[in-house]
Amino acid sequence: MSAPTDSDLWPDVQPEAARRLMLAGLQSFAERGYHATTTRDVATAAGMSPAALYVYFPSKAALLFEISRTGHQKTLDLVEDSLAHQGSSTDKMRYFVRVFVAWHARKHTIARVVQYELRSLPEAEYDKVRAQRRRIEDSVRQLIGDGVRAGEFDVPDLKTMATAVLSLGVDVARWYSEHTRKTPEELGAEYAELVLRMLRAA
Repeated sequence: MSAPTDSDLWPDVQPEAARRLMLAGLQSFAERGYHATTTRDVATAAGMSPAALYVYFPSKAALLFEISRTGHQKTLDLVEDSLAHQGSSTDKMRYFVRVFVAWHARKHTIARVVQYELRSLPEAEYDKVRAQRRRIEDSVRQLIGDGVRAGEFDVPDLKTMATAVLSLGVDVARWYSEHTRKTPEELGAEYAELVLRMLRAA
């Protein structure tokens, strides 16, 4: 697994030391799993002392929460941007799936940690992230519902279909790597057409 060194993951996180710790935490959680990772592992990967982590994050759980919260916020931003996209519901869904799948492929390391370490969060933090997930699901359901009402989609159950659309994109992070033959953009385009067939788009 390649180390996530993307400088654009958390462009607004300041100071630089906090961003380094988040990148180091992401790398460590991806390689070892949350429970097997120690604060010393994270600090060492960041080139800092273990005590330095607590200057910016009060605990290992707080670090995971910030990684998870920002990852889910990125997904929510993608959905809301798609709802504001010009065109029909079909155009909006095609746009959403393309960028959603491409992001999960390109940022597969953070996507895996965000999705598969979710249950490691303390209850209060988990509830906050779960509220973000509900907003994401509600927005996708709204997009599908708009298409149904416009006569563009034909689906029996909005909630089930919204879950299916999101699950397809999220699962890309599980298997995608830099060695995959198709680029994130190519994969996004293929998945977009697959989802429109699922929705029985006119």
